[in-house]
Order: sequence, then C-alpha cells, then structure tokens
Amino acid sequence: MSEEIKIEDFMKIDLRVAKIKEAIEVPEADKLIKLILDVGELGEKTVFAGIKSAYSLEELQDKFVVVVSNLKPRQMKFGLSEGMILAAGPGGSEVFMVSPDDGVQPGMRVK
Repeated sequence: MSEEIKIEDFMKIDLRVAKIKEAIEVPEADKLIKLILDVGELGEKTVFAGIKSAYSLEELQDKFVVVVSNLKPRQMKFGLSEGMILAAGPGGSEVFMVSPDDGVQPGMRVK
C-alpha cells in the first residue's frame, strides 16, 4: 500500500478530461506514443504515454482520457511532455486508460 496523503495534498492535483486530437508514432521509442490533447480552456497539451503495446494510433483518435494537467513539464528525449494520462495495469499490452463516460467535454475538472 502507498503512503497515505492528506486531502490538501490530493487537492493540489488538477485532473482534467482531455480529448486526444492526434496520436503520433515515435519510431525511435519502444513504448511511447506522442499524444496531442485538447484540454478545453487550458488549450492543447503534448503528452508522451507508454501505451504503444496496448493501443493503436487509430483507436486513440478522438478518445477521451483523464490527464494530470498541472504536472510540471518534463523534457524527454523525444520532446516536452506536459502532463500524464491516467492508466492502470501491469504494463505492456495490459495497459488500460481511464476513460470518462459519454457527455464529458474537454477541460472538465475531475473531482
């Protein structure tokens, strides 16, 4: 079990609904796909996600996901990653992105 945190710590995390506008192959990366996300009023964000074994580029197009939108951007070998999508599973082909129900809009806050 992970270390417990206080509600104040959790409230610092800004979870938002995002729509995948574009999924781009990163040929030199074994696990990563570059995602261009529409996060509503927060604009577009680029995120590199280790989901290449679990999802095709086509099935990611226009999919809604949950993103940690206030994560400090991280310079990676392949570019700047501006957040992190939420996913579960042990890895490889067993990665399952957290997807909100129908009716959501990009930028909606998850609470």
